[in-house]
Amino acid sequence: MNRKMLRQAQKQSEKFQKDMAKMQQKLDSEKVETSVGGGMVKAIINGNMKLTSLHIDPEVIDPNDVEMLQDLIVTAINDGIEQIQEISNKKMSSITSGLNIPGLNI
Repeated sequence: MNRKMLRQAQKQSEKFQKDMAKMQQKLDSEKVETSVGGGMVKAIINGNMKLTSLHIDPEVIDPNDVEMLQDLIVTAINDGIEQIQEISNKKMSSITSGLNIPGLNI
């Protein structure tokens, strides 16, 4: 590899790192709210795929049907994580378009 190609590769790498840092900052501020069971359970997931809020309508709490509440909670959280993953993948593909980076399946 000649010096010119090496400099170009280094510049591309630096640009990629800057773009990735910007994307991560944008993701940090992202959040999605999911609602299941007709709004009985709501979850907020942030861009780091962390649950930041969970609201359970007291009417859905039935001591005789704990399984239903558990299912609603799991569904709300998983839906939020999927939405954040989609947002992340879209942002990542905009950065990596045209790049052939081994190990990135985007």
